Amino acid sequence: MIGKLDEYLRFQETALNLRAQRQQLLASNIANADTPNFKARDIDFRTAMQNALAPAASQAPSLDNTSAVHLGAPGTLNSSGTPLLYRSVQQGSVDGNTVDMDTERNQFADNGIRYEASLTMISGQIKSLLAAIQG
Repeated sequence: MIGKLDEYLRFQETALNLRAQRQQLLASNIANADTPNFKARDIDFRTAMQNALAPAASQAPSLDNTSAVHLGAPGTLNSSGTPLLYRSVQQGSVDGNTVDMDTERNQFADNGIRYEASLTMISGQIKSLLAAIQG
């Protein structure tokens, strides 16, 4: 029974985790807007969700972290192996920084809105489960 409940909520849980990690990544880009030679990073959310929801047998083998303080593989966002991508340069900078504040702010706001939408959806799922249980 618990396995079915877990599977019922797994999509939204995965989406929330990826959105939270992406928000941290975008915040890091914004925080480093004035850092020389900083390269803006992002993830392809669609690909990350597909990788995270793929059955474990079809995923490529990955390194296991035996402690919470272990770092992930270089160039990945999390233990699921979501690759970090470099954002394409829209306007060149003398100091080599590729952060475009307009793009980063827009992506940050968009991701925040989508995070809130995922919270609303999972809240609705939980309310429907409670209504079914209570009759």
